[in-house]
Amino acid sequence: MSAPARLREYAELPQPGPIRPFHLPPVEGDRTAQGLFVRSMQRTEVPLVSGCLVLDAGEATVQPSRAGLAVLSGDVLTGGTEARDASELAEALEGLGVSLRVSTGWDATTLSFTCVAERLDETLEILSEVIRTPAFPESEVARVRRQRLAAIRQRWMDPAHLAIDELDRTLFPPEHPYHRPLSGELETVEALDREAARGFAASRYRPNGSGFVIVGDLTGQEVMDAAERHLDGWRGKVERIEGLPPVRFPAERPVVIIHRPGAVQSEIRLGQPGPARSPAGEAALDVGNAILGGAFTSRLNLNLREKHGFTYGVRSSFSRRRHGGSFVISTAVQTDMTVAALEQALLEFRGFMAEGPTEEEVRRARDYLAGVFPLRMETAAQLAARLAELVIFDLPDDYHHEYRGRIREVEPAVVKETMSAHLDPERAAVVIVGDAQVLQEPLEALGLGTVEVRTAPTLPRNGTDVSEEGR
Repeated sequence: MSAPARLREYAELPQPGPIRPFHLPPVEGDRTAQGLFVRSMQRTEVPLVSGCLVLDAGEATVQPSRAGLAVLSGDVLTGGTEARDASELAEALEGLGVSLRVSTGWDATTLSFTCVAERLDETLEILSEVIRTPAFPESEVARVRRQRLAAIRQRWMDPAHLAIDELDRTLFPPEHPYHRPLSGELETVEALDREAARGFAASRYRPNGSGFVIVGDLTGQEVMDAAERHLDGWRGKVERIEGLPPVRFPAERPVVIIHRPGAVQSEIRLGQPGPARSPAGEAALDVGNAILGGAFTSRLNLNLREKHGFTYGVRSSFSRRRHGGSFVISTAVQTDMTVAALEQALLEFRGFMAEGPTEEEVRRARDYLAGVFPLRMETAAQLAARLAELVIFDLPDDYHHEYRGRIREVEPAVVKETMSAHLDPERAAVVIVGDAQVLQEPLEALGLGTVEVRTAPTLPRNGTDVSEEGR
């Protein structure tokens, strides 16, 4: 083949093929006598087992005065038990080749592990010890508290974190958990101690209302037997939080600048309160978000990045939790491009909500979401995390099995209707972290609303007291 012919061949982009079928094993499960929800999926390909213990102990269950307690308690959980200190516990896990990871979010605290199948019983014995007899030694509590406080101070120095924290404070009332950062505030975390962590564990680390998830070469009955065998002595019930304080969005759009003198770049956030995690309408929201700003070829990215060169990237996303969440458009731009970039972001947001997506946009978004979905299900650990979602958000057992089908059925009119039910670009709050001396006047000229300038938090010189205006 001649060189020109090869060039012509390479210039013709290959067309995507049909979506390949993707099948998951069925989810099996029941409930133990102690009220523990058990979910399992049998995978025989490799001799590995991944599991999660899902506790109804998220940060949303914590009172504002103790913000950060759920996160700190989870971080200290592997710091020792009544039988072993932190070093002995780590050595026992290492001897089994197991890494026990604890993560805390708004809705749950999750203990995750992966082990070879023949070590499952020994692994579950240690897991049972950790959850039933945590020691919360004062030295470990103090160490984690120092780390949390350092992370909060570091967060104040990061404009991106400042922007999202200020947006949350703007969207949610002070009594609402989402008003504050997940890991708490400086003054609340500083007051947390061993007794606070022990009290939280005693009230929230209980089987009735929690979940146990296993993915591996075990039948559903074998998983139930393992749960009963190793967690039999674990007792107690948690009171599930059925709702959070109502979110009443202000009549006038909030427009806030967090002043950082001399900043050469601005962090821009546009946001609104969003829906809770639920299968109802979720597929249409996922498709709509992918078109607006959730994919690299989205309207927002093609405008702000490709057309105008304002930014390396702009994204939109839904954060859907058990009791609500938020929708956020986020990007970072040079200071002198800030207002123009905000204008274009609003232009795309308004246009999408007014006109809805085209047939071609929906087709591409459906293919993209359906195509990448199996990548989230490749390993046993990924599957265990997906099964944990069934417990956390009260989702049906076939939720993940049916997801691609729901995506493939989404039509343009449904996207427009569903997005419009939750979003209004004329009410979206605007938060910018940047130089207010440069930005305030041109931002006011846009007529979006009254511009409020707030002071960025600063590290205290003595102690950790922080002025109210710096919070």
